[in-house]
Amino acid sequence: MTSSSRSQHAPTATTFRALPEEAPLAMPTQSLRAPPARKPRLPSAPRWMGLRRFLVIGAAVALTIEGAHEMYLVFAVNGVTPLAIVMLLLFAALFGWIALSFTSGLAGFCSLLAGGGRRLDTGSDQPLPQLSTRTALLMPTYNEQPAHVMAGLQAICESVQQTGAAAQFDIFILSDTTNPEIWVAEEAGFLRLRQNTGEHAHIFYRRRPRNIARKSGNIAEWISRFGAAYQQFLILDADSLMTGETLVRLAGAMERHPDVGLIQTLPIITGAATLFARVQQFAGRVYGPLIAHGIAWWHGAEGNYWGHNAIIRTRAFAECAGLPELRGRKPFGGPIMSHDFVEAALLRRGGWAVHMVPGVPGSYEEVPPTLTDLAVRDRRWCQGNLQHAAVLPTRGLHLISRLHLLTGIGSYITAPLWLLFILTGILIAVQARFVLPDYFPQGKSLFPQWPVVDPVRAMWMFVGTMALLLLPKLLGCIAIMLRASERRRFGVLRLFGGTLLETLIAGLMAPVVMLTQTIDVAAILLGRDSGWNAQRRGDGAIPARETRRLYRRHTVLGLALGMVAALVSVSLALWMLPVVLGLALAIPLALLTGRRSQSRLLRTPEDIAPPPVVQRAIALRREWEAEAAPSVAQLLGDRALLNAHIAMLPAPRRPRVDPIDPVLLQARAKLEEAQTLTEALAALSAAELTTVLGDATMIKRLTGLHKN
Repeated sequence: MTSSSRSQHAPTATTFRALPEEAPLAMPTQSLRAPPARKPRLPSAPRWMGLRRFLVIGAAVALTIEGAHEMYLVFAVNGVTPLAIVMLLLFAALFGWIALSFTSGLAGFCSLLAGGGRRLDTGSDQPLPQLSTRTALLMPTYNEQPAHVMAGLQAICESVQQTGAAAQFDIFILSDTTNPEIWVAEEAGFLRLRQNTGEHAHIFYRRRPRNIARKSGNIAEWISRFGAAYQQFLILDADSLMTGETLVRLAGAMERHPDVGLIQTLPIITGAATLFARVQQFAGRVYGPLIAHGIAWWHGAEGNYWGHNAIIRTRAFAECAGLPELRGRKPFGGPIMSHDFVEAALLRRGGWAVHMVPGVPGSYEEVPPTLTDLAVRDRRWCQGNLQHAAVLPTRGLHLISRLHLLTGIGSYITAPLWLLFILTGILIAVQARFVLPDYFPQGKSLFPQWPVVDPVRAMWMFVGTMALLLLPKLLGCIAIMLRASERRRFGVLRLFGGTLLETLIAGLMAPVVMLTQTIDVAAILLGRDSGWNAQRRGDGAIPARETRRLYRRHTVLGLALGMVAALVSVSLALWMLPVVLGLALAIPLALLTGRRSQSRLLRTPEDIAPPPVVQRAIALRREWEAEAAPSVAQLLGDRALLNAHIAMLPAPRRPRVDPIDPVLLQARAKLEEAQTLTEALAALSAAELTTVLGDATMIKRLTGLHKN
């Protein structure tokens, strides 16, 4: 759509409304220390949850005890050294993590074979319900590509229209964008989205001038202004897609189950372009349902929240999930970054059910395109999950909610534990090879004490550990093979061939991710804040120079470990080979997996026959990207867009009431000195230009320069 066509269709400033009438809803900040009121049993909770949890957790504990005992016997042939004790403790912690994943996956396999068991009724086998409530679809965005966001929203909107229930859904684009060019493109995209869909009364846009508390603060601000008008809201990410049928069924499920506060779907990964993304997509499609059905089976009404593709009861969220700021300085203090786990825990504490529904189709997302992009996202998640240590003591949390928080912490703490385990094993081998043993530690004795490790038992411990790691992958394949429709969609050869390829690539990447997360944990413990960066979408295209800079430490450590292992013994070098190869090849691995790939082995059913909403989003993305987004200079020359921009600005600063913005004062001084628009735009920093675009008086000054 050209500038002139936007001017023809966009409303004038006097009639234009970017937001509906406000419907305030209080969202008080929750205390983590005050005891909550006791709540009755939840009607939607499945039966026999105690037994289910005993089977999963009890079996994991039993496996861990047996594994730790066997490892003790490996070292205890003639006494256990201090290094062996350290290694034994590290092994027990890591093995327990693997064991719980295995027992949960096994539960998921049994649940899939049984047809999912008794789950929350979403009406998937019934006609679409007639909705009596209103649902808001919230799209929080922060410096994302507007074409990507708007194309996805248009695909969702059209899918909802096809259900005949469009009047019950409103879309809110909730921007926290700080880049002035992206801000202007968002506003132009918002107007175009309204025009393309005809939903002028159901699509809204709001940009916050201050990004208080990041995404959680963005949602909280919407609730405090508009929440009372909607019985539920659904959170979308910039890469989220959901079908209209799924949205209607989720809203219907909320109407039928008044005790439910949140329903989390299982998003299927689509749109993978690089080899790295395709590996993640394949793994998520083959093993993801097994994992999700497992945790849904034993989590029950104490499920978790992943931050997107989930529907939430507005009143419940407002009453229970107002997040406090954590005490102390960043990175541990301040706003809670990984807010979703905490919000789910607070909802359950408040007496609301939180359910995972992995069997509901029509929910999709994308993944980071490269190993580097994953590392950037992980850095932020790592800090947020470590913050959960301050939330764990919260009074009134359900035991399973505390387990969710512990799981979030453990997902990153296990990386340095694994590295310590490897280094401890090398030290034990070095000690055995180069340090003279003390055959008579207790003084004179008739028989010497030989420093022996049981190699046969050690080999079987390795085999058993690898079996626990790899069996869920095999069970995922078997679960697909046992369902005829899924078997036909995958193909037997492609399924098992893809599994082998994914296992190989994932095995090489695992040590790289381990070291990256270890560095992240160390940096956070040293007090370094991760900040807030937008996630890249699409394909990779990370420059080779940047890749070499990011992964040179991995290469050096891998080569060093390989040299040490080779000097100690050939057997140690062979045991260390997977870790050494992964680290030593980190740079070529990151470059190779960041390239675009069309590997047939890693194709999923959604690649072969994309769902209609995904196909539509891809087509729309091409259309949106074909038109260049307007720049700041073009904004000033487009009267309709400029009028809309001014109409969307927040109320002006109140003299002697609101604080003075020093950035605005500095920008004003630069504008007074500028003679042309080119001079003004060159003189202003991005932050100053953003501040200027948020002030109607300063915009008039810019407009005057544009006319000159």
